[in-house]
Amino acid sequence: MSLAARIAWDDTVLPFQLDRADIRGRVARVDTVLDKILGQHSYPAPVAALVAEAALLAAMIGQTVKLRWKLQIQIRGNGPIRMIAADYFAPEKEGEAARMRAWAAFDVPELEAAAGAAPIDLLGEGLFGLLIDQGPGTSPYQGITPIAGGSLASCAETYFAQSEQLPTRFSLAMGEATEPGGETAWRGGGVMLQQLPKGSPSAVQEASGPDGLLAPEDFLDGDDAENWTRARILLDTVEETELIGPHVGAETLLTRLFHEEQPRIFDAQSVEFGCTCGPEKVVDSLASYSAEDVAGMVTDEGVVTADCQFCGAHYEFDPKDLGRQDGDGGE
Repeated sequence: MSLAARIAWDDTVLPFQLDRADIRGRVARVDTVLDKILGQHSYPAPVAALVAEAALLAAMIGQTVKLRWKLQIQIRGNGPIRMIAADYFAPEKEGEAARMRAWAAFDVPELEAAAGAAPIDLLGEGLFGLLIDQGPGTSPYQGITPIAGGSLASCAETYFAQSEQLPTRFSLAMGEATEPGGETAWRGGGVMLQQLPKGSPSAVQEASGPDGLLAPEDFLDGDDAENWTRARILLDTVEETELIGPHVGAETLLTRLFHEEQPRIFDAQSVEFGCTCGPEKVVDSLASYSAEDVAGMVTDEGVVTADCQFCGAHYEFDPKDLGRQDGDGGE
């Protein structure tokens, strides 16, 4: 299949619903976006793998937030990889693309000393958090659960079970692929399933998830349990080449996996790389600093510099333009 045909479903999130099973879901492809995110940095392989996984999760979970809202996934650990953050900015208007970015912090010597460890183990003990920011004048919603399971996808499944009481399942694939002509680029794809919310869900059995936490199946019995098990088994048949290969579009994949579940497909949401950094945000962030504080940030060249961790943008400022200005109420 030609590149022109393939991009028809690249960088999109396709929502769907399985009417027979009362389950909703999303199919995501974030190829150009993922390549742009990881192209900003030279991450070691295990760090890049976790950033890619977090970005895929953000794309699928973020598709549900309302216009102009922001969703952030943040994972903090005490291991060689300190933090993974992935942001999803919902479109400003209907029909526009959502924007995404992601970033990681890690300790190089510790990472090198732990060579060969699974990426998730390099986070150590820590927290998986999800934050939804509804905009000015509102208080962000935040939920936090421990890092648990063998992947960020399993952490997200545990989060939804523990914090939202929503059975959720992910199947993800990501990696570098060689395009015609020898160029290497990142590709990522995934499918998310989630039980439609019930009135007041509660566990029907003791927690069976990792580290004694709730698992998706702990909330289900009767027809719901049967429907969830059937959909999960069907999802488990998906192949990596179907998630990130060039020959299977999102609608074709849904038909192959769930044709007996009566999949209903909604409008796809396009996504693109986007960062919200800018010189005015740096100025605002330093507005409470005293002149003495700002002076301590000045380089040998006589300027104050700032670099965006997400997109790598570099900013330089005259120190006289930063910090508290006369009349700001400083001491």
